[in-house]
Amino acid sequence: MTRITDMLDFGPGLDIAARSSASISKLQVPENQDNLLVVDAAGRAVFLRDQTGQSAIIEEWPQGHVRVAVMDGMGGHGHGREAAEAVADGLLRVPACGTLEELCAHLDRLHDQLQKRFCQPGDTDSFRRPGTTLTLLEIPPGQAPMLYHAGDSRLYEITAQTVRPLTVDHVPATCFAMHGLLGEQEWWQQVHGEHRPQISQAYILGNAFANPQLLEDGLLPLDAANLPPFLRRLSDRRAVEVRADATYLLATDGFWSCGRPLPWTARWPALMVGPGHSAGAALDALFNDYADHPPANLHIDNVTAIVLRFAQPAPPPEIRNLDETALPAASIPPHF
Repeated sequence: MTRITDMLDFGPGLDIAARSSASISKLQVPENQDNLLVVDAAGRAVFLRDQTGQSAIIEEWPQGHVRVAVMDGMGGHGHGREAAEAVADGLLRVPACGTLEELCAHLDRLHDQLQKRFCQPGDTDSFRRPGTTLTLLEIPPGQAPMLYHAGDSRLYEITAQTVRPLTVDHVPATCFAMHGLLGEQEWWQQVHGEHRPQISQAYILGNAFANPQLLEDGLLPLDAANLPPFLRRLSDRRAVEVRADATYLLATDGFWSCGRPLPWTARWPALMVGPGHSAGAALDALFNDYADHPPANLHIDNVTAIVLRFAQPAPPPEIRNLDETALPAASIPPHF
């Protein structure tokens, strides 16, 4: 098992393991357009370039500060891998952020810069430019992790009892729900019970939430102001309250790109949670089970995952918007 994080050190309160693979199939090995970035507590970073693991040292990185992110490059002019690589490279230059406002400002600025970089001269069709998902956790020492999310990669909280998504997919079903055209049960079924590869927003690409026929350059943060009531607690940009008894999975959609994802994801608690279960052991179990017992009607895709365990979670922020906390398990429809 090749973990890109094996040589990193995250300090005594945080356990992290990460891996990226082009595919689990020995017969179909597509280009790996996924990427990831992991920066440890001493500023040592790992990421992919040309589908191969690379490392770097970030100068003046604050001791104990950690950053993790997954990217899933997509389409456009055929530069999905390059788009994801550009984001990983750009994240190396984003300074460690202590507030959510600071983090969002830096990442929005990077989106604008990379969008300009990937624009082709004379290109009037913005739908053809490349893009990538970006789901990132910024973890300052002693603070709750801060989430920044664009696309359909996901953050999950996995306990012995349940698997709970902590992000909202930026897909047509979410757009319909935002406009009151899709209810709670229908949204959960389309997004988590089926495989629908369409996307409505991605980093670099832009967003089509207002008009599916028109791609706007900027990113639209989904939050309490525009999400339907049943999703308002899953804001794209928020502090995430974490638990010591949970395993957190940051992953690209290759892990649930199958005909019926729910029976597969329902296996994760048994695979990934247990007394003394390290992040590395949980990551190995996830990849091994995916390869040995793949879900039915699997769509061969790149798979990238970062597993996190918090031994001593930071206390929740003193001032917290109740619409921006983790979604209670009771809010998930019973058959999910």
